[in-house]
Amino acid sequence: MRQRLQALIEHQYAQGLIIALILINAALLGLETSTTVMTKAGTFILTLDQIILWLFVVEISLRIYVHRLAFFKDPWSLFDFSVVAIALIPASGPFAVLRSLRVLRVLRLLTMVPSMRRVVGALLAAIPGLGSIGLMLLVFYYVFAVIATNLFGDSHPEWFGTLGHSFYTLFQIMTLESWSMGIARPVMESFPYAWLFFVPFILIATFTMLNLFIAIIVNAMQNYSAAEHQETVQALQQTQEHIETGLHNEMQSLRNEIRELKAVLKQNSKNSS
Repeated sequence: MRQRLQALIEHQYAQGLIIALILINAALLGLETSTTVMTKAGTFILTLDQIILWLFVVEISLRIYVHRLAFFKDPWSLFDFSVVAIALIPASGPFAVLRSLRVLRVLRLLTMVPSMRRVVGALLAAIPGLGSIGLMLLVFYYVFAVIATNLFGDSHPEWFGTLGHSFYTLFQIMTLESWSMGIARPVMESFPYAWLFFVPFILIATFTMLNLFIAIIVNAMQNYSAAEHQETVQALQQTQEHIETGLHNEMQSLRNEIRELKAVLKQNSKNSS
């Protein structure tokens, strides 16, 4: 029974149906944000949303029944379970904020589509490297924020009056959002050599640090793809070895049967003579 259910829920048509339901649910959640649409078809949309939710509950329940404890050892399965469980909590009173979290059901696409799952897996694998770069960037930010607060805090308190203001201003500069005409040039009117501060900051923070982030993510994607390729190769090799072992055993069995048949025929020929 469990094997039949496993074959059913893992069938490509069943997977395609779940993906279609996720997309339909995403569209319904978007329509719920429109007052005009909800006035005209709110009952239908909410009813269909509940039907899809309970279909998700049935799917998760079947997966738990099939995989048992293994279900809760799989991070992707736990993510699916959490997303569906959140939608089942009554969104009223202190839990009203959970109503907006129903849109997290759309994120189930990440677990259903293999290509998306690979990307997410690579990003998770890149977290240690990204954390190191992020810590390095934080130290770099702190040094420049202290310098900017000491240099420009008195003349431009709205941008560099406190350490927090300096952090936010430097973040704006790093994104290159109106950094020159909006911040650097006004500061340079009071401090003509302020460009010696802003240009190195942009070169390091924007062009160096952010490129390091990208390099780590790309490297993680390559390593993840290589690991998947290696697993596929190993699986094919194991399958080939299994087939070869089976063929060898079959050939050996056939040889033994032929020997036995020859021995019987030889014994019969002796008896007849």
